[in-house]
Amino acid sequence: MSPEHLERLFTVEMPFGKYKGRAIADLPGNYLNWFAREGFPNGELGKLVALMHEIDHNGLEDLLTPLRERHRQGN
Repeated sequence: MSPEHLERLFTVEMPFGKYKGRAIADLPGNYLNWFAREGFPNGELGKLVALMHEIDHNGLEDLLTPLRERHRQGN
């Protein structure tokens, strides 16, 4: 996991499904858990969803707080 991967959680949006258009960092835990059970998408999207699942599942959301604040400010 690199800082660039964490940044991508805020810049890559879900391209399909119920949460289409929502940043990967903003996907709810139950949706992330569903992917963990059913299989993550291929490619970068799957890697980012899996990363966000690990962060959410292990209670590490505070790691994202500085990035979340920066993105709320539009930077």
